[in-house]
Amino acid sequence: MRSRYETARRILVFWTLFIGIGAVGGAAMMLLDPSGKTMGMDGMLPYFQVLPFAEVVFQDLAFSGIALFIVNGLTNLAAAGLLLARKKAGVVLGGIFGVTLMLWICIQFYIFPPNFMSTIYFIFGFFQAAAGYAAWVFRRQESFTVNMTDYPHIGSDPTRLVVYFSRMGYGKKLACEEAERTGAALYEVRSSERTEGTLGFWWCGRYGMHRWAMPIRPVEIDLSACRHVTIVSPIWVFALAAPMRSFCQAAAGKIREVDYILVHHTGGRYQNTAEEMDALLGLRHTGLRSYRCRMGSFQEIKE
Repeated sequence: MRSRYETARRILVFWTLFIGIGAVGGAAMMLLDPSGKTMGMDGMLPYFQVLPFAEVVFQDLAFSGIALFIVNGLTNLAAAGLLLARKKAGVVLGGIFGVTLMLWICIQFYIFPPNFMSTIYFIFGFFQAAAGYAAWVFRRQESFTVNMTDYPHIGSDPTRLVVYFSRMGYGKKLACEEAERTGAALYEVRSSERTEGTLGFWWCGRYGMHRWAMPIRPVEIDLSACRHVTIVSPIWVFALAAPMRSFCQAAAGKIREVDYILVHHTGGRYQNTAEEMDALLGLRHTGLRSYRCRMGSFQEIKE
């Protein structure tokens, strides 16, 4: 699967280089000709007179050039270097400097009349900040892993079973922890639809929004042989994940005793989801645990 982090990192490299090189070029022109006449920028000077200390620092464009060079030039080029070196700090700084550019342009909005250049660079700053945030999120998501060797007791009690579906690995971690605690065997529900990556996210969201069941691979385990089954499911668009809806439909009448573990991004407990699973399975659950997960950090939601 293509790395979403790498895609976002490359986009952020582009924006940091584009903004940084442009800022250095603009600063160089201001410093080479502080009067601004060569570049036709001398008409900007009267607008600086509304600023504090204008009689000291805004008699020409030298101070503005130095500020542009430091605030938007060196900073973005340094972030680009860190990104090219694949340092975590480059992602954070690249996003922050996008916000810095937007704040810089907000000052221009105050000083100058409405103009195309300020507006377009404010948009550029937003794109840079968005790319930085996306790279930060994707990096944390893709660095999340589940090491099966950390769970040596899985399968020691064949009368118990933990069934899970996991798109990002968060549900798998909860399933492994429960199987380790109880000695249950693990069974992963797999969808025949594409669920990975960005396109998979939007495709899953479509199923979640419509409350559809998603096609899954045939269930290859004898559920009736298990004394107790734990079902671990993510929440999609505030409802049961589509593959687990299909599993519950297929498992109706075959499970003797069940409890649920739900994983999601919000602060809700999702009792309604547990009731839907009960209706699909045709029995009453013995327990419900609900966990909020944000990029691999879990918090149990109590009643």
